[in-house]
Order: sequence, then structure tokens, then C-alpha cells
Amino acid sequence: MMFEQAQVWQADVAPIRLEPAQGDAAAGLDAFTSGLGLGSFDPSELTSLMGRNDNWAGRTSTGAKLFVKRLSGAPADTLRRLTRMQVAADLIAAADRRELRTPACLGTDRELLLIGFEYLDGARSGLELAAAGQFDARLCRRSGHAVALLHSQPIDRRTRDALDETPHPMPPLRQLTALPVQFLAEASGAQLDVWRLLQGDQALPALFTRLHDEEAGSSKCLTHGDLRLDHFLLVGDELHLTDFEELRAADPARDVGSFAGEWLYRAVSAIPAAVGANDEHALERGVSHDEILAQGVAELERVRPLVREFWAAYQEVRGADDPALGVRATAFAGWHLIERMIAGAAQRARLSAVDRAAAGIGRTAMLAPHEFADALGLASVTPADAP
Repeated sequence: MMFEQAQVWQADVAPIRLEPAQGDAAAGLDAFTSGLGLGSFDPSELTSLMGRNDNWAGRTSTGAKLFVKRLSGAPADTLRRLTRMQVAADLIAAADRRELRTPACLGTDRELLLIGFEYLDGARSGLELAAAGQFDARLCRRSGHAVALLHSQPIDRRTRDALDETPHPMPPLRQLTALPVQFLAEASGAQLDVWRLLQGDQALPALFTRLHDEEAGSSKCLTHGDLRLDHFLLVGDELHLTDFEELRAADPARDVGSFAGEWLYRAVSAIPAAVGANDEHALERGVSHDEILAQGVAELERVRPLVREFWAAYQEVRGADDPALGVRATAFAGWHLIERMIAGAAQRARLSAVDRAAAGIGRTAMLAPHEFADALGLASVTPADAP
């Protein structure tokens, strides 16, 4: 069973609001917003959100509300990410479909690596909604339609020329062999534990390679590339899909699997509270394996209808001409759990039993995705069975 190795996982929390970056990090910000005809930010209303990039959100001197992001990283990579975000905004604006929305892009500065968007006042992220039990079957269905519409967008020559053709970097292969010395000098204890675990698993190179090879051989479409619940924003009754930094032509299974993986992650993270464990290490102190397994199965049964709604709505738009898509997506869902462990380790001092359990579930799904597609809500269908 997928939950045979399950123990504990920490629950998600809503984004933390921060004081916005100042000084060199904010250089050129006022000139950028003024160049858009929107004036400068009002410091008293300015805020920021956690993320890998510096960002600013608030009202300007003209009364406009906007969100500005400065992309960080290697120059060539940041330019590619900036281009992807612009391409996605342009494509979705041109599509003009109610079920596929994204905040309007107001402009970019390729030298300063800035991009500005309309600010969605009152927006709630899918992560917040899920934590409150409000990301329901209806929202999952709407999400499935939105992702399918994105995948259905034509990739014309102009779009193809704007997008780079670099393969998706995840899951990582080179790091399974060796890590940069600089990373080792800066890594947390949990990150070191993660890479000891991953590099010591002799099955992972073949599993990661198979995922990349299957994607390379798949029928590609325009994909989000980094689909997570917090990339959905609900404003009133309007659902928006955001953060297209990894937009590229790829296997649609990557996005479908990421959505399913988010709910699998939530199922695992709910186990500790359900069995009366009040902290992430409590399961190491006496809760039985049978209790963990039974609760894991119950949690999966709880979220599976949500994945099924997403999957059914997706197929209503895209059809079912690729009967292996659900199996490939299940493998990507497994990878998603391992990726969450890698990402979360940066903020932790040690890798707990929770992390190891989640990685074990993800590894199991990657090893035999055909056995778990139905359990996850991604049952394969033939074209005759399609909606």
C-alpha cells in the first residue's frame, strides 16, 4: 500500500507576510512603477510575501494596486523565467476564456529583472482554502478545466521562439552523484540528511531518468511546470492560475501529477493529528504501525474524490486520447512528495520520521505508478470511456 511507510508530515500554513526589501534590492522599483504610469508605491501600505524572489505589493501614489516581482538567480536563468511569465500572461489574455485566468501583466524590465501584475484584492490562495477545508470538489473541477485549457493553448512559432527548449530541471539527476561544495557549506542539517538519503538510494537514478525519458517521449503541450495549490488564487468567484516561471512545452502528466501530489501530501500531513500525535516526532514514540496505516488509508479516501473531480474535468476538455497519462501523472505525484521534502529541508534542523515517510510514499508511487493510479484518483481510461 502507498501508506505502508507513512508516519508523519507537517501541515501547510498560509503565506507569511513580510516587510518588503529595501536598499539595493529595491533599486529601480519607483522608476519601474512610474514608467508604467502608476506612480510610486506608498510605503505605509507596502508589504511582501515569502518566496525565492523579492516582491512588493501595495497601493501606489496614483491609487493603483499592483504586485511587482524582481527575479533572482543566475542572469540567464532569470531572463528565461521572466520571458515565460510574460508569454503566459499574453497567451491567457489572448485566450479570453472565463475558466483560464491569470493576473494581468502590466509590464517588464529585462535589465532590472522586474515584472508587474495587477494586484488581486481579497485573493485567497488555494493553500489557504485547502487548510480551511474550502478547496472543495467544485474548485477542484474548475482547477481541472483551467489546467486543461492551459494545456490546450496552441504553441505557435512566436511562442516557441520566446520559450527556451531546456528540459525541466526536476527531478535532479546530477545531484544524485555529487553536490557543489558551496551547498555543503551552507546546507541545514535536514538538507544534509535529505541528500544522504537520496544519494544512498540506488533505485533513484533509474527512477528519475525514467521520468525524464518518458517526458521526452511524450506528446508535449504548454504546461505550468510548477503547479501547486498556492499558485491558484480565488477572488470572489474568479479562479486565477499564477506563477508561470517554469512554463514550457512538456508532458501534461507533470502538471496533473503535481496537483494530485499536493493532495497526497495533504493526506499524509493529516495523519499525526488524526492519530493524536501533537508534534512531528510523536509517532516515533509509540503510535503503532497499524494505526498509521489505517489513518493513512482513511486520509487518502478523503482526498481522492477531489483528485477525481480535477481529473474528470481535465478530461472533459482534453479528452482521453492518451490512456497512459494517468499512470505517468501518478509517477509525477510521487516525485512531488520527494520534491516537497527537498524544499522543506532548507527550513529544518533535522530530517524527521515525517520526512522519511513522505519520501517513502513518493518513491513507492514512482516505482509502480500503474498500481496506484486508481488509488490516487487518476484511473486510466480508454477513449471510449472518456466523458
